Amino acid sequence: MEKTTVKEFTLSAIGLGIIIGVIMTAANVYLGLYAGMTVSASIPAAVVAMGVYKGILKKDSIHQSNIVQTMASAGESLAAGIIFTLPALVIIGAWKNFEFWPTTLIAIAGGLLGIIFMIPLRKALIQNEKELTYPEGVACAAVLRSGDAKSGKEGFYTILKGLGLGALFKFIGSGLKVFVGSVEVAKKIKTSTLFFGFDVSPALLAVGYIVNIHVAALVFIGGAIGFFIAIPLLGTPAGMTDMSAIDLAWNLWSTEVRYLGVGAMITGGLWSIISVRKGIVQGLKGLREIKDTTIEQIDSEKDMPFMGMMIVMLVCFSLMIWLYNSMIGDLGITFFTTILMIICSFLFVAVSSYIVGLVGSSNNPVSGMTISALLVSSALFLVLGFRGDSAILATLGVAAVVCCAACTAGDCSQDLKTGFLIKAIPKYQQYAQVIGVVIPAFVIAPVLTLLHSAYGIGEGLKAPQATLFASITKAMFGEGYLPVNMVLYGVAFGIIVIFIDSTLLKGKKFRLHLMPLAVGIYLPVTLAVPILVGGLIRFFVEKKHPHIEESKDKGVLLGSGFIAGEAIMGVGIALVLYFAPNLLGIKLEGYLREALSVMAFILISLYLWRTAKKS
Repeated sequence: MEKTTVKEFTLSAIGLGIIIGVIMTAANVYLGLYAGMTVSASIPAAVVAMGVYKGILKKDSIHQSNIVQTMASAGESLAAGIIFTLPALVIIGAWKNFEFWPTTLIAIAGGLLGIIFMIPLRKALIQNEKELTYPEGVACAAVLRSGDAKSGKEGFYTILKGLGLGALFKFIGSGLKVFVGSVEVAKKIKTSTLFFGFDVSPALLAVGYIVNIHVAALVFIGGAIGFFIAIPLLGTPAGMTDMSAIDLAWNLWSTEVRYLGVGAMITGGLWSIISVRKGIVQGLKGLREIKDTTIEQIDSEKDMPFMGMMIVMLVCFSLMIWLYNSMIGDLGITFFTTILMIICSFLFVAVSSYIVGLVGSSNNPVSGMTISALLVSSALFLVLGFRGDSAILATLGVAAVVCCAACTAGDCSQDLKTGFLIKAIPKYQQYAQVIGVVIPAFVIAPVLTLLHSAYGIGEGLKAPQATLFASITKAMFGEGYLPVNMVLYGVAFGIIVIFIDSTLLKGKKFRLHLMPLAVGIYLPVTLAVPILVGGLIRFFVEKKHPHIEESKDKGVLLGSGFIAGEAIMGVGIALVLYFAPNLLGIKLEGYLREALSVMAFILISLYLWRTAKKS
């Protein structure tokens, strides 16, 4: 019987994947710096690909669409790894701006290591481990299978509509300055400070809708613990009595409260390593199996050849030896740093791949793993007597590569699960992931430079993770203050949450996943409120229509457009401000701007609700 050739790794799929990957990478750079969270590009990329192939070109293209979403997902996850770590170098002052080649090479090396170390885990975790569901990968496979020409075209137009609205909202708000970025109220009652506020952002609303009510509620609960409980309990410290209520609340959060989240993330990272030790062992076994692979394998089980993996590994090793040596200036410590980076990357790739299979990418404890890598590397450098700016550069250089590897591995695992379910050829997806990492990596540094120039990273764009990593690194090398008591309280809080979740809530529908709670504590509650509103909109929509497929959920598609549109316009405004700082802006009174902002947020929320109900 003659074998039918299925079109998969084609030039059109690669080209479309690169375009969407670059756009989603830039969008997630902005979103991650603004919100401290990123969202998966897989489903919107799959819908856009189906809209192009089936709706416009009239081609059946499930496997080519899979290549497109795989490439888009790789670039998006890479952005998360970079923006969580490297901005810390600018915040600390070790870099004056985002240096192009170091940023790009760290992104490429981290992303490639995430892919390469994921390959030996694929068969053990994705193909054979039945308890690992990889929820986003399963959902994306359902999208690819169910998409017909009409729904693909409609989904494509829904995303474009959201993109236009998100861009318009951002232009009116940040460009013309008609809307405020955040509506806030605070009041002092005796020595305590009460605070409430929310960010006016379609992108945050969309994040809440996409991650669903469970994660949105956990993030909000974390924010409520920080702002509604911890800040009032801290009272008014000496030296802050003359501050306004709003300034006092923000000062207490930035100097004390968010470190509760750091402690909780450390607990989450360590618990993740303990809980997935079996997956790490399976990964080591899988590496041996790949080396012994024979040519008799069927296509749906073929991974990238072992020699290809070794070449990529050698390239990554060489890049990082050169880069770390240029940062450190000591070849011996450079080799030590590179070996440490390789070991940590493999360890956390295994943890990331296993965790996303259990609880999904939204609950992936990447921040906790990165803090763990940061603490381990800085402690080792201190033992070796290594200090100063070079030590800070090396420490954050290790953490950045590890973070990129863990982020990329988590999303790539979901993509490989999608490929497994639709019987795609793994090696083609792995090649697509390599391209999807390398090309978008070149846009990250320019986008970071633009955003920093226009908004100020760590100020206008809060960059929560990077700000925290900067504080921890400075404190480790004796150049800053770290509220150790708050970190320890956070560690204890994390242990209590894990105990409650693993005993009292085991098998229940609602679980207390630690990482979203920790993220909520160290994110400003102003971000958590619109995320909760988005989650509630989806909850009520699904209550009336409980079996909406992801490919037909217009709320997910419109929300994806909101995120991309707001982010792209944010980068566009940054570009204008970079060359013409005084070109944009309309002067309005503060109260009028706040009133218009609240009205606009309500209207965009209602529009998301009405659109989602039509799914």
